[in-house]
Amino acid sequence: MASYTVNEDAVRFVEGLIATHRYVLDSEWGEVQPDAAAENGYLDRHPWEEYGRWYLGLTDGASEETKSRYAFCVGDFARVHRAALIACVFRAAQWRHKRIELAAHDLLQQLDEAAGIG
Repeated sequence: MASYTVNEDAVRFVEGLIATHRYVLDSEWGEVQPDAAAENGYLDRHPWEEYGRWYLGLTDGASEETKSRYAFCVGDFARVHRAALIACVFRAAQWRHKRIELAAHDLLQQLDEAAGIG
């Protein structure tokens, strides 16, 4: 099983998205999650550094500037999705990636507070 490190750049980036209300509260993450074509399109227009900010996990041992380096997507390359954060919490908990789980949980709490969910 792969191991992951929390992508602190992504955490700060998502905190900024939340602070500027660039989030989606209600979505079907499975339907809006970027697919390979969307990822490739984004990479055609943006550097790897910007691509990586959309992923909470960095795959330990994976080569830099490869898609396999990044895990636990949190948005659609425009906004963070609440459903994506929930999916990250669930998947990380399921696979026992505690640091990723807690980072996603903390971001979910920040988003909920910003959106007045309580």
